[in-house]
Amino acid sequence: MKAKELQDLIDFIAKSGLNKVNIETEEFKISVQREPSTKVVSSGVAVAAAPAPMAAAPAPVAAPTPAAAPSTPAAPAAEAAGGNYVPLKSPMIGTFYRSSSPDAPLFVQVGDLVEKGQVICIIEAMKLFNEIEAEQSGRIVKAMVENASPVEYDQPLFLIEPM
Repeated sequence: MKAKELQDLIDFIAKSGLNKVNIETEEFKISVQREPSTKVVSSGVAVAAAPAPMAAAPAPVAAPTPAAAPSTPAAPAAEAAGGNYVPLKSPMIGTFYRSSSPDAPLFVQVGDLVEKGQVICIIEAMKLFNEIEAEQSGRIVKAMVENASPVEYDQPLFLIEPM
């Protein structure tokens, strides 16, 4: 991949609003991830393209496939109105996965404590697997979407009780 093509790819990703993109061809593998600050990813080099910092580094591509894994059924957010819960909403349209592959453990389970920035699920959009991170620290109270289900933009994925 030439430098111009790489720059065009980074510009496209910056404009698309995606947080992470993994691309694999016969010739190369590349992972581009938007970071909330200018920190450098341990396996990569910080790349500034457009207003948001990006990191680019070769990486293996996780390829989850739909699996019949037990999960909590979807329910409206109004059910948990009794608690001080904050919904973690989907930043994009795609397919929701609770683990990186069918045989891998779930990223989080109900009752788990999560830290801000911790990966809690993956959303596949256009053959790209985007890691979704917790927006705040807290306890997972409810999984609102079944594994391998389609999700819409702004749809609640998990309810988190802030700590």
